[in-house]
Amino acid sequence: MEFFKTLYQNKKLAIQLGRNDFRNRFANTSLGTIWGFAQPFVFMITYVIVFQYILKTGSSGKYPYVVWFLPGMGMWMFCSDAILTASNSIRNYSYLVKKVVFPVDIIPVISITSSSFIGLFLIYIATMAAVAFGYFPNLLNILYIVVCAICFILALTRFTSALTTVVPDFSQLLNILIQLCMWFTPIIWNLNMIEGSISILFKAFPFTYLVEGFRQAFLSSSTIITEHHGLYTVVFWVVTVILFAWGNAIFEKNKKDFADVL
Repeated sequence: MEFFKTLYQNKKLAIQLGRNDFRNRFANTSLGTIWGFAQPFVFMITYVIVFQYILKTGSSGKYPYVVWFLPGMGMWMFCSDAILTASNSIRNYSYLVKKVVFPVDIIPVISITSSSFIGLFLIYIATMAAVAFGYFPNLLNILYIVVCAICFILALTRFTSALTTVVPDFSQLLNILIQLCMWFTPIIWNLNMIEGSISILFKAFPFTYLVEGFRQAFLSSSTIITEHHGLYTVVFWVVTVILFAWGNAIFEKNKKDFADVL
């Protein structure tokens, strides 16, 4: 496919521009990129303090709340940040779009690469917290879910980046949808709180697969990856492939108009 060919040919460029993008986010601050790591870290720790020590929630079941919560929230923050930044990337890099020789297809990948620095940091924090409590992660499980997350983000932002470029108002709607997805994804609440067909529906949600799959890499409970003979794994990849095919068609159809609407 043309997208993957372009991405492979320009992989070094995407990584380099991704690094620059991450630095430029905090270029006007004294501490620079430290803020990129400090903000999500403080946000996650605040959630732990509020829900474990103030509200005394029991959503983590038999596991320490830190071990249960941090992996799920870390994965969600990586996904949401990458989706939002990649969706707005073509407008943010409008000066590149107007250069005929620049491969427009890799622009969302630049933002995803930039978000990956924070994502890897959050994965590291979750891993260290789990190890500190005596829970050692399944590294293969972690690697698999990270690959799943990147594939899903690429598939989704292929569509959202094109639509945000052509219809700027979609950016505001996407922010609302991401907020709703956070509360409908079992990040703060536990899947065990719901039963029956509603539980199946929630487990088939792609974000649930990513959050629960990453979380369960640190826990000994049954994993959503293999549950029901891999049903939710099949659903996740079918949704991702369909989403990419649909988003790619929309991106290719509208790509020629990007320079005109920017």
